Amino acid sequence: MEKNYALCLDVLRTFKRAGVLDELVLVGSWCLHFYREYFPHSSYHPTIRTRDVDFLVPLPKRIRAKVDVAALLKEKGFVVSFSGSKGFMRLMHPELIVEFLVPELGRDSDKPVPLRGLGVNAQPLRFLDFLAAHTIMLAAEGLTIRLPHPAAYGLHKLIVATRRTSKEKSLKDLREAIDILNALILNGEGAFIKSLYKSMLPGWRSKARKALKDKGETGLLEMLGKE
Repeated sequence: MEKNYALCLDVLRTFKRAGVLDELVLVGSWCLHFYREYFPHSSYHPTIRTRDVDFLVPLPKRIRAKVDVAALLKEKGFVVSFSGSKGFMRLMHPELIVEFLVPELGRDSDKPVPLRGLGVNAQPLRFLDFLAAHTIMLAAEGLTIRLPHPAAYGLHKLIVATRRTSKEKSLKDLREAIDILNALILNGEGAFIKSLYKSMLPGWRSKARKALKDKGETGLLEMLGKE
């Protein structure tokens, strides 16, 4: 884990020096580690066991920087790989896998999206526009990192959990979502969670409620209120 974390920080610092870190939102399970800075006085201490480091590019057509990300990370021991029949680009290292994501625009937009300013392509995924619309800046390890607001992260994980084909991954998403939402409630942010939930599309709210109901989380359901 220490090697993963050290390399993750090295990647973030490399992107900072190259002037691209501000263009990216760190998403995925590594957010949980950095959220500890958001809850400095609580017992929120998640355990991260993942090689995947995912970066969301909210507005791929507005990337100002012009760098070759693959070349930057090649110096760190990363090699370019492609996954799936569509050819989504991944930067592979024995300790980490770096991937880029963009919000999906329409149900048929499942092809790799070229990020010419970064020299890579990105995978479009549903619901990422919700994360991109609600971000925070956190200071950690001498860096300022943009992440989804923890409430957006938790609600997004509830939605994603209902769509997983793997029961193990679905349960992992639910655990992460419930832990972060409960930490926010203890932080006095229950009203903000509710307001963010109410801003979601009805279908998204339905998925979030189903995930909580299936898990027996009556307290969180009551906090969100009735439809």
